[in-house]
Amino acid sequence: MKYGEKTIYVEGIITRVTDGSMEVDFKGRLGHISVPLRMVITDYPLEVGQEVALNMSFLEVISPKVNEKYRSNFDRHIEVEEVKNESDS
Repeated sequence: MKYGEKTIYVEGIITRVTDGSMEVDFKGRLGHISVPLRMVITDYPLEVGQEVALNMSFLEVISPKVNEKYRSNFDRHIEVEEVKNESDS
């Protein structure tokens, strides 16, 4: 990375819990994040409304190039979701 590590302490509220992930809205209008449960450290059962905290850094784009393999997989996933949504309508 081009820049030194600078971590920022942020707090948020759990807004959704699923079998494999949880979603958090950050306080101070800093956004929203979804993380896999395997990345969550807790001694308590997770519930909507609980407060969480994390040390976060900035995302840095490491290359101007698009990873074509990932992009094609992503595009294919979006197409499948659109077809699925059309058939559900």
